[in-house]
Amino acid sequence: MRHLLLVLSILTTCTQLLAAQPNIVWIIADDMSPDIAAYGAKGVQTPNLDRLAREGRRYTRAYATAPVCSSSRSAFILGCYQTTTGLHPHDTENPQPLSAPYVPLPTMLRKAGYFVTNAPAPNTIRTGKKITKGKTHYNFSHDAKTLFDGADWRMRKPGQPFFAQFQVSEPHRPFPVPESFDETVIKAIELPPNYPDHPLVRRDWYAYQRSVEVVDARVGSILSQLEAEAVLDDTLIIFFADHGRAMPWGKQWLSVEGLRVPLLMRGPGLGKGSVESRLVSLIDLAPSVLSVTGQKVPAWMEGRDMLTGEFPVRAAIFAARDRCGDAMDRIRAVITENAWLVRHFEPQLSRLNWSSYKEEQYPGMPLMRHLHAEHKLDTFQASWLTPTRPEIEFFDLQTDPQGLHNLAADAAQESRIEGLRALLDQWITATHDQGTSGDPITEPPLAEIQKDKRLNYQRVWQKRLQKPEPTDAERVAWWMKEYHLEP
Repeated sequence: MRHLLLVLSILTTCTQLLAAQPNIVWIIADDMSPDIAAYGAKGVQTPNLDRLAREGRRYTRAYATAPVCSSSRSAFILGCYQTTTGLHPHDTENPQPLSAPYVPLPTMLRKAGYFVTNAPAPNTIRTGKKITKGKTHYNFSHDAKTLFDGADWRMRKPGQPFFAQFQVSEPHRPFPVPESFDETVIKAIELPPNYPDHPLVRRDWYAYQRSVEVVDARVGSILSQLEAEAVLDDTLIIFFADHGRAMPWGKQWLSVEGLRVPLLMRGPGLGKGSVESRLVSLIDLAPSVLSVTGQKVPAWMEGRDMLTGEFPVRAAIFAARDRCGDAMDRIRAVITENAWLVRHFEPQLSRLNWSSYKEEQYPGMPLMRHLHAEHKLDTFQASWLTPTRPEIEFFDLQTDPQGLHNLAADAAQESRIEGLRALLDQWITATHDQGTSGDPITEPPLAEIQKDKRLNYQRVWQKRLQKPEPTDAERVAWWMKEYHLEP
């Protein structure tokens, strides 16, 4: 009986979703973990995102394929792992046209008769940021005039279905520094144990939370726009982030913090208040949208439709990190229901592998080194700053859902680790992982990229402190002042 009810529920969803070509809205936040009240986060007020969860479906195990913007975005707009398409380096300096057979989702929907738009989220919130264009940040060259019909879905023809993307720049760094800080909220923040419990860390986290609340307000503006045009209930809304939060051990790392994202859907046939706890990858979004809109999913797409048929239960999903700006690296991960394995192909590198972006914008980077030099980190926190990394990390998600305690040296886990290593190797081979050869040949040499970004880093700190290469202690003092703290 239970199986029959499940089948009937799936068929009902399919019928409702395919009854007509529904409108589709993607709302994409930058650099955000599931830090909203609907996921149990404390200290944040997110009524509009909570509404999406309450009136739709909340996915608890959704993951990006990369822990950084352009690599992840290149993957989910194509429905393919970025390592398969050669779009794996973050911030490609010299993007090239897509090779056959790859076609971006917006192009497919335009050919199917959809009015396709890309725009920044409604700017009704004062944050000091002036965003005039909808973000793409794909690692392939494209012409926005041919990829999209415009920036406002309301300019479509009467009765024409639309696919509208809204790009929310928050909570990407730099976080606006609040004018005042609520110390009660700050004290209640639950920092992961691999971060030092320091006033600067807490205030930085507090600023991140306020930026998440800006995301929520922008989502509210979008919902109001759809309601005003009487299309809200005819529209499939999908809210997600391109990867996890921009904290030292989140963004750029194949960690739970770097890859797990919020994913909320509201629309015809999804029901209210449902929760999906099975594994989902962001590359599943493109084939799901194609199926919902009645289009054929191309065979080259590696994502799987999760909306119009039987849910694609997987043994595992995968993720990859390669060059991030001036920080060269190669890391791969396999994620299953209960386990997480990471392989570092450059174990000789520290987790403090130089990233000019992080050294410019993350107060936690100089702070952790400064505290470590003064022996003010506990043993666990200090272990994250070692000069090298283990080649293999293994995390038991049943006992360690944050994926922080590496059990790779535990003999009792040997068979699980070997099985996951084999699974990861098979994926690398089967998908023709192009990260094995590093950057595409069209990219400038790494030394040139590093030189240019180091110069930019020096310009930033020259402006802030009149010193192009300040010490960690000097940078910590600057950040303390920025966050209204006494050094």
